[in-house]
Amino acid sequence: MEEAFVEVDMNAGDEPAASAFATVRATVVQASSVFYDTPATIEKARRLIAEAAEQGAQLVVFPEAFVGGFPRGTDFGVTIGGPAQAKGRKGKDVLCKYYASAINVPGPETSRLASLAAEYGVYLVIGAVERAGHTLYNAVLFFSPAGELLGKHRKLVPTVLERVVWGCGDGSTLSLYETPVGRVGALVCWENKMPLARTALYGKGMEVYCAPTADDSDLWQATVRHVAHEGGCFVLAANQFCRRRDYPPPPGYAFTGFDEEPDPEDVVCRGGSVIVSPSGDVIAGPKYDGEGLLTADLDFSEIVRAKFDFDVVGHSSRPEVLTLVVKDQPQVPVTYASASSGKALHN
Repeated sequence: MEEAFVEVDMNAGDEPAASAFATVRATVVQASSVFYDTPATIEKARRLIAEAAEQGAQLVVFPEAFVGGFPRGTDFGVTIGGPAQAKGRKGKDVLCKYYASAINVPGPETSRLASLAAEYGVYLVIGAVERAGHTLYNAVLFFSPAGELLGKHRKLVPTVLERVVWGCGDGSTLSLYETPVGRVGALVCWENKMPLARTALYGKGMEVYCAPTADDSDLWQATVRHVAHEGGCFVLAANQFCRRRDYPPPPGYAFTGFDEEPDPEDVVCRGGSVIVSPSGDVIAGPKYDGEGLLTADLDFSEIVRAKFDFDVVGHSSRPEVLTLVVKDQPQVPVTYASASSGKALHN
């Protein structure tokens, strides 16, 4: 079977996509993970994908770190310059539990997610905590209706204290995919505030810009509207809606970053999932009233209309003044010369 997703070359934005004047139905999911229970989280994803498919969705986008969980409110026992005493040990115990909830990519969980995309006939974009060796990454995974894991993006720079638990991605996963539902790519949460990362994807001809997030602030709404207008693309921002009871109760999980431990029914992330048009207009959401789905029909002629006014990597650019070079090769810490010569490796 021919692959439904084809990765786009960096300079591919010169050619109009086949979907330029199509209409695509897209759904953004706003829901919480089942924290520390990855099988239950994937089963919840199945139910939500099925509901979206019943509404005619062709593309379904889930929040940041949906599989594996966003570790909201925890500090993993970290104090700058502090002694590795009881709190540090306890924080590492929390990390071990979190590590166990992460997934390998590829692995059995990605096979299950791929089968769901095939079962319900959707393109699936979902946030996940990726386990690679003993490092965790904040990743976005892409699946096709053919039942294939077609790619991933790793967050380039985790935000502030997130760097304690997640490693940094590199330019090799600044990927964009040519699909029947448009040129699809993703950046994660405050990575969307990085203008050069955005430009790297604009240069590939981004049409459907997925923005899984954990930011429920009013300022985030301004960010995604700006990105949509700047890039002349649809932005699909998916966030979790969480109450304290969606996380394990204390002392197993403590909200140390809050002024006081929230009550079980307290909202600790209010959502704010939203779909924005290439002109910067909100066409669905933002949603703040609980879990649920946001669905919109994306008219790709709106991209052409928006870029008549402003095309950031086209007629509005000045390459003789400003250019961007993207280092899109994997960055690895160890390279073995013997591997390229076909010799056996020895410890």
